[in-house]
Amino acid sequence: MSNPTEMKPPVAAIRHTETTLHGTTLVDDYAWLREKDNPEVIAYLEAENAWTAADLAPTAELQKTLYQEMVSHIKETDVSVPFRDGSWWYYSRTEQGAQYPIYCRKAALTDDLDRFPGDAAQEETVLDINELAKGEPYMAVSALTVSDDGHLLAYAVDNKGFRQYTLQVKDLRTGALLSERVERVGSVLWAADNATLCYTVEDEVQKRQFQFFRHTLGRPHSEDVLVFEEKDERFNLGAGRTRDGIYTILESSSHTTTENWFLRSDDPAGKWQLIEPRRDDFEYYVDHRHGLFYIRANDTGRNFRLVTTPVETPSKAYWREVLPHREDSMLEEIDLFASFFVACERTLGLQHLRILPFSGQDGTLGTVQEIAFPEPAYSAHPHINRNFDTHKFRYGYQSLVTPSSVFEYDVATGESTLLKQIEVPGGFDRSHYHSERLFATASDGTQVPVSLVYRSDRFEHGKNPLYIYGYGSYGYSLPNNFSSSRLSLLDRGFVMAFAHIRGGGDLGKKWHDAGRLMEKRNTFTDFIAVTEHLVASGYGDAKRIAMEGGSAGGLLMGAVCNLRPDLYRAVLSHVPFVDVMNTMLDASLPLTVPEYEEWGNPNEPEAFRYMLSYSPYDNVEAKAYPAMLVKTSLHDSQVMYWEPAKYIAKLRTLKTDNHTLLFHTNMTAGHSGASGRYDYLEEIAMDYAFLLRELHVEG
Repeated sequence: MSNPTEMKPPVAAIRHTETTLHGTTLVDDYAWLREKDNPEVIAYLEAENAWTAADLAPTAELQKTLYQEMVSHIKETDVSVPFRDGSWWYYSRTEQGAQYPIYCRKAALTDDLDRFPGDAAQEETVLDINELAKGEPYMAVSALTVSDDGHLLAYAVDNKGFRQYTLQVKDLRTGALLSERVERVGSVLWAADNATLCYTVEDEVQKRQFQFFRHTLGRPHSEDVLVFEEKDERFNLGAGRTRDGIYTILESSSHTTTENWFLRSDDPAGKWQLIEPRRDDFEYYVDHRHGLFYIRANDTGRNFRLVTTPVETPSKAYWREVLPHREDSMLEEIDLFASFFVACERTLGLQHLRILPFSGQDGTLGTVQEIAFPEPAYSAHPHINRNFDTHKFRYGYQSLVTPSSVFEYDVATGESTLLKQIEVPGGFDRSHYHSERLFATASDGTQVPVSLVYRSDRFEHGKNPLYIYGYGSYGYSLPNNFSSSRLSLLDRGFVMAFAHIRGGGDLGKKWHDAGRLMEKRNTFTDFIAVTEHLVASGYGDAKRIAMEGGSAGGLLMGAVCNLRPDLYRAVLSHVPFVDVMNTMLDASLPLTVPEYEEWGNPNEPEAFRYMLSYSPYDNVEAKAYPAMLVKTSLHDSQVMYWEPAKYIAKLRTLKTDNHTLLFHTNMTAGHSGASGRYDYLEEIAMDYAFLLRELHVEG
């Protein structure tokens, strides 16, 4: 490995281009880096990788130590909680040294939905992802769907990371692959006849799921029937079956609008019926019970309500309210069963699971039950619940200090039973760690939730290295999840904070609205306010602050670096959306047109000027910046590799400091980085070694 002192960082060639729009000229000296097939582009990316490797070479032993720590904290050979689906119990296994899970099942020996056969039944391998991954640099599997009779498995694979999946069908009785094979699939589902397979496909440019097909098993795909095609470029198609299995729902959705059709699952060639036509900013989501559709809709308020309507008259004129809209609580999801439903709500950023039993066939409700959670900051959500006619509800729970757990709630008794908590070996003791939840005051007075975790015996007021993570886009609520790899930082004294900033969904739809379109800058100033509040409150050393974000969170990193580079010592930025203007002006790229509803349409003068005011690439200046490690993947289809490549190239020419600036491209992966679990830990070890070095924390 070359000594970094004997090397110079790569310098990308400047090839001046200009674009004038709305009276403003955009200068782009690195647009040529978009030429993925250009050997000069690949050479530049490889040179940046070599520079990063040389710079981090002195941390090689530290990276190895961190990796070994992380591996020591995972139970490498493990089994998930089995769940019953039809006549089978399904689960997944991991084996020591294997990168991917193995999906398995056992035949149910009784009609008792709760009695797992254990060793009494022979295990069958449904799909071994390790076998699929042999000889492949990347492997992702989606749409694992078993036919109602349990004989056939439909699944889709992506061996590149570009989110381009190929559908295949496996006969679980023989293990043989059938002739069925379809490229670019998204949603996949079986009809109730076990012979009809429905699927969506994406277009070849924008990667938008725009067509829905019906296929008869064994027939040529040239005979597949095009059921529906979505013409509006803002919308994507998706399909699934109601929990009771009776109906198939076809949904077309944008970021702010939905439209749904339904068809009996035992009549796949029948006529689809519209539930309610689309109109802008109107979303609704559908399930079915006993002749009624249960619809979660935002027609009377941004935070949604729940209504029912007869299948025979599904339109809005016949809707009857079950749960009203609440200004202070977001109705995020409804889990519907024969004898009860679960209202999954979020209030002041925290999730609540309310159980509402039915007292009659007509949908009359009994006494409301609520599952209690013991910690100040946590994540709770429905787990796998395939059975419609049951009195038990499985849910997942975890926190920043409590490992991922699966519980089963008995509606009849009101009691929760722990089925499994992920084991964390390697000396983990939950009592050593402390979690808090507090609020920081934003510049306009808004109270922004913050979740914190640190090791109690390593905390010193105002002296700890401080790490802050943020996202704040698409209405996505930042979860308070447990991470065993995070222990490597906590055990070295880090205070880790998670900022639930505007643009996310942590406080409902209005929280999202307050950080998108012409309010997007609130996302960035909220993050800065959180940082200042944590330092003022003694949660960290003002000279040792790191921040991390990825994708839209990478936009956050870039914008905050431009606004307040003095606040941070180090930045981790993953697949960052930093070239906002050029990307959003190119309607041929995946995601661009649908994302007008999130960022704005720059072809409109006011939106253009506002987006230009915060676009990280366009606002890099000649000034000092924090140390940065920016990472991307060559086959990313969501944030193209050239965005961070251009950003780094521009920073190298303009920044006035001598702080570390590293750029690493995974040449064989996509948006989520490495697909194998051990490879992924190696990537985290690199990140953490960078942070420890830049914040002067002993390894």
